[in-house]
Amino acid sequence: MNSNILRILLILSLGLVSFPGKAQHTATQNVSTFLLEAPQLDTIKKIWVYLPLSYKANNESYPVLYLQDAQNLFDKSTSYSGEWRVDEILDSLKLDLIVIGIEHGNEKRIDELTPFPHHKYHGGNANSYLNFLTQTLKPKIDSTYRTKIDSKNTFVGGSSLGGLFSYYALLKQPDIFSKALVFSPSFWFSDEIKPFTDNTELSKLKQIAIYFRAGEAEDETMVPLMKEIKERLINKGLTQDQLNTRSIPNGQHNEMAWSKLFPDAALWLIKH
Repeated sequence: MNSNILRILLILSLGLVSFPGKAQHTATQNVSTFLLEAPQLDTIKKIWVYLPLSYKANNESYPVLYLQDAQNLFDKSTSYSGEWRVDEILDSLKLDLIVIGIEHGNEKRIDELTPFPHHKYHGGNANSYLNFLTQTLKPKIDSTYRTKIDSKNTFVGGSSLGGLFSYYALLKQPDIFSKALVFSPSFWFSDEIKPFTDNTELSKLKQIAIYFRAGEAEDETMVPLMKEIKERLINKGLTQDQLNTRSIPNGQHNEMAWSKLFPDAALWLIKH
């Protein structure tokens, strides 16, 4: 299949617009939502909050993972093509981790999650989205819930365009985030991600770590570009231990595939 056609299909399949349909709600009781004004984006964002099973039983503070595309994380009724089952997975692991899901902006999703514009698909407003996350959302979460606010305990993650954004956010603000889950990153969207990687000061990256995953049954550039970005980071001086990278045989570009990756990725966040 022509790669440009495939890329269009990938973007459409990633929840550019949500179609809730008639599916039953599957979010567990420890998932809640609230609305938050996003002045950086001139909109109102719906935010999803997962609190671990232990949260109400003690007074401890918890690390926080900020995930993109919240419609596809917790509830089948809001997902485009299945959910990650973040809440069920973390419940089963009994993992002490708060997860904050940020709903994508539907037709504005490309604009929000891409740091550099594409000649055809445009976009390139990720800095505004990142400013919303760090300047508006994170302070709200830290003031509302018992969180560990330091970068060592603050993580970011996503898939496809969300994976691209999460990679960018980590390198852009390692003072805020220390680790990123980068699933099926859309590094093809703009070649500018390469000089951005090369020009990021190594001194800012000594404490970061990235969990890279991509499927071998995705777009033909997905795995090679992921490996190229990893090599660029290695050339800058990052270590293999900082870059947990693997391609998945027969791995596809959908929520089911990313859901299968999430248990190991969540454990890596906490235990790495």
